[in-house]
Amino acid sequence: MSVRIKKLVGAIILLTLVVVYAIFATAFASLYLAESSGWVHLAYFLFSGILWVVPAMLVIKWMESAPRR
Repeated sequence: MSVRIKKLVGAIILLTLVVVYAIFATAFASLYLAESSGWVHLAYFLFSGILWVVPAMLVIKWMESAPRR
């Protein structure tokens, strides 16, 4: 796969990841944390805000790897 195609596919995957993750993280917070205190919300959104970086790093690492011959 060429570098340009890898970067296009990776960008689409990253965009999809961020949108889907944000929807699920917000829906989870709305369903299960609605009655919780502000500190619980703060901790949850700090954790969930950092958690999406792990799969994004894997996608970026794949995008930047050398193409196979």
